[in-house]
Amino acid sequence: MKSLVDKVNLLVKEYPDYPLPASICVYPNFASVVRDNRPSKDLHVTCVAGCFPASQSFLEVKVREVELAIENGADEIDIVLALNSFLEGGDAEEARREIREIRKVCKGVVLKVILETGVLKTPELIKKASMLAMEEGADFIKTSTGKVAVNATPEAAEVMCEAIKEFYAKTGRKVGFKAAGGVSTAEEALQYYEIGERILGPEWMNKDLFRFGVSRLGNSLMSAIEGKEIKFF
Repeated sequence: MKSLVDKVNLLVKEYPDYPLPASICVYPNFASVVRDNRPSKDLHVTCVAGCFPASQSFLEVKVREVELAIENGADEIDIVLALNSFLEGGDAEEARREIREIRKVCKGVVLKVILETGVLKTPELIKKASMLAMEEGADFIKTSTGKVAVNATPEAAEVMCEAIKEFYAKTGRKVGFKAAGGVSTAEEALQYYEIGERILGPEWMNKDLFRFGVSRLGNSLMSAIEGKEIKFF
């Protein structure tokens, strides 16, 4: 895992004009490795927690994993919406309760809720999940884990961004959007960027409110910027 942080440290040296990535995303047991080796606190430590990616365990286990991740250096926590509760019989109260309880232990920590939009199937369900997560305190809503057959799609992004806009109009609280899973080319990234800017406006287009998962996207973005093939990551 240290080699991943070393790669970001090398990015800072070889491409000094590039901004730092928003964060490095790891499992909770690696949080301290990123924390102790990152070039700056501006590079956040993100942990997928709460029994990622299936979110199938006891709530007490999910909450404790989140607590341990934070104790070991996580600045941001990514959890997956409890789809079994959300989809079962149309009763989403247990899914709400899980986010609410995890939010309580994420004091001063960014909380992202992954909706797994490829499983939700319809725009109506995607909007319902988006609103539920934001109402229970999500700082970001995120499309996907990257672990299912259908991950981020422009159609889901449209629905999620519209929900964020609606939520902001009602509450005055800005919630971020993250496209993750399946976004692998600069052209695809540009499509999502256009959706965000068109629906949410330019004030959303920064790392605090709009992000990509770049495990496969990084080289494509750098190649587009540099005008030649880059294989850095």
